[in-house]
Amino acid sequence: MAANSDKTIPYGNLKNRAVFAVRNFWSGLLFGIGIMAFGVGTVFHQLLQWHHFYDLSDEASGIFSDGILNLVAWIVTVSGLFLLSGLRKRKALWPKRWVGAALMGSGIYLLFDGLVIRKLLSLHQIRYGFEILPYDLAWNISGAIFFLTGLFMVLQTKKENHRK
Repeated sequence: MAANSDKTIPYGNLKNRAVFAVRNFWSGLLFGIGIMAFGVGTVFHQLLQWHHFYDLSDEASGIFSDGILNLVAWIVTVSGLFLLSGLRKRKALWPKRWVGAALMGSGIYLLFDGLVIRKLLSLHQIRYGFEILPYDLAWNISGAIFFLTGLFMVLQTKKENHRK
């Protein structure tokens, strides 16, 4: 698909941005979810060893569940990067929309982990042997900040697109 020669901007052109707005969103969202899942798994499961993804069994099951989490995280991250590559090839990358969606994805992962995985399903806690309320609050507030910042950016791109 050839790039349109309509009004050119630093990252492609406006017509391509409008046509590929949804792909920009999903590429960023997948990347944000995947990279946050991988980062959390690396830091909290492997480096700090505070818990495993699944802590309701023995150590081997916990380590195996961490491996599955990392595998899925990389598949999701790479999927987002493949979509990003296609956007760049088509000169349709919308950086503000993509970054906003990536922040939303990161926030969605943190909130899903904090509320669904920890509280609803009780697969693990962030840390054992300590009062978890401060950890839970910091985790969920961070997730909400990521999500709301990204949502704000994505909504700004919708307004920008309508003005042009």
